[in-house]
Amino acid sequence: MKRALLAATMGLFVAAASAQEPATVTVSGAVQHPLTLTLSDLKAMPAIDVAVSQQTDRGPSQGKFRGALLWSVVDKAGLLNGAGKNAYLRHILLVSGSDGYAAALSEGEIDPKLEGKQVILAYQKDGAALDRPRLVVPGDAHAARGVHDVVTVEVK
Repeated sequence: MKRALLAATMGLFVAAASAQEPATVTVSGAVQHPLTLTLSDLKAMPAIDVAVSQQTDRGPSQGKFRGALLWSVVDKAGLLNGAGKNAYLRHILLVSGSDGYAAALSEGEIDPKLEGKQVILAYQKDGAALDRPRLVVPGDAHAARGVHDVVTVEVK
């Protein structure tokens, strides 16, 4: 009986401790300054609002999101470009969630000198705070690149 009570108490302690851990996003790979950003860090960056209406595997989904531009996050880390003409166009950004789900974007999609798509790491949906950042890719007809609970952005 004591062991069961102790196990239950420890389980609640571990769950409470993990719930209190701040959500962070790590930016790594081909960057000059690897970063670990909290939700507060993202909120301190210029806020971008985007509205999306996309299909999902469960039907249509829509929402108004607020967050930091993915470009601003990656630019803050400082991209490392290889040799060759337009080497910066070879970067791929792999954005992964805590569940292992990942989506890729090219630098050309988000670079303001090129397509300049307003892809964001959202911290708010429809005015309500999100517990963890979400990748929102406006313009995609399907929300397949909408990664929930973003934990890493790896620049390749």
